[in-house]
Amino acid sequence: MTGEESVARVGGFVLAGGGSTRFGRDKALVEIGDEVLLARLCLVIRAVTPSVTIVGSPEKYARFGAECIADRWPGEGPLGGIITALHATAEAAGRPDWILIIGCDMPFLTPDWLAYLIQRAQASEAEVVAPRSAHGLEPLCACWRTSSAGKLQHAFHTGIRKVTEGMKLLAMEVLDETQWKRFDSADRLFWNMNTLSDYDEAKRILEAERA
Repeated sequence: MTGEESVARVGGFVLAGGGSTRFGRDKALVEIGDEVLLARLCLVIRAVTPSVTIVGSPEKYARFGAECIADRWPGEGPLGGIITALHATAEAAGRPDWILIIGCDMPFLTPDWLAYLIQRAQASEAEVVAPRSAHGLEPLCACWRTSSAGKLQHAFHTGIRKVTEGMKLLAMEVLDETQWKRFDSADRLFWNMNTLSDYDEAKRILEAERA
């Protein structure tokens, strides 16, 4: 199998079903760098795999040209969205062994980093491969083995909602700064937009880069 064929067998997902309560409006639909953020992230994923799916309302997000699937547990947090993506992949014909899942609020993710993350996952014996930044594990920029769906759903049904708590029940490979820093010279690879001030800062950074 060639490297290109290997990457093609990894499903890519963007979680876009969150409540954006601190942000005040749907983060996935804000414009940044003259494009809607969700469209930007779909393009980043398409650079590393042709399989792109949005986990969120098909009515809201179908216009972005990617398959959309509704979160099975809306309003219950990102862990439910991750399990939704894993089940959708497991039920598909010719399912890949791994899927890449990112959040919808990370404007500085790059194809180079995601390609490396996928490469590390495909060479791993783990069930989840995730980076660790100065802020801790980055579960919304990780690769998940399709077979982990059952363990995560069991954890979800026992009341676990925090993604990092679910990850602790899986065999995990952690990529530390020595692995990802070469993709992140500006120290913002995993920077996410939780508030409107974060959004304003992201726009300022992108405008400065384009000036």
